[in-house]
Amino acid sequence: MTKPHPLLAFLMLIYAILAVAALWRTFTMQTFDLLTLGVLPVLYGLYTRQFWAGVVFKIYLAIQTVALLALATAAVIAYQITPEDVKVVYQGQNIPISGLVVLAIVVMSFQFWVAFSNKTRLYLASGNNS
Repeated sequence: MTKPHPLLAFLMLIYAILAVAALWRTFTMQTFDLLTLGVLPVLYGLYTRQFWAGVVFKIYLAIQTVALLALATAAVIAYQITPEDVKVVYQGQNIPISGLVVLAIVVMSFQFWVAFSNKTRLYLASGNNS
């Protein structure tokens, strides 16, 4: 398998956009975090089909999952204390929490599906043989 399957290619495109945004944020704000910059080794490993790419990809997903669970736990606790103050506002627009929850579940499910796909495993394994 010389090219990644379409779902992996789409995820790699999303990761590339995220990497550009993370680098832009790092250079403009002079700060960085490992959650966004952590996509760089994952993207490099997937693109070059390194033997370690599958493991790093799954570790990156685990880090994302832990971060999302921590954020969700904090939101639930805050909602128990003051429900009217738990809201997401971006540029003056109120974003519904239920929509964010559905989006987070869909994005994480898609990433896990691609990461544990047999086609992804075959794509990465074919890079080790060449």
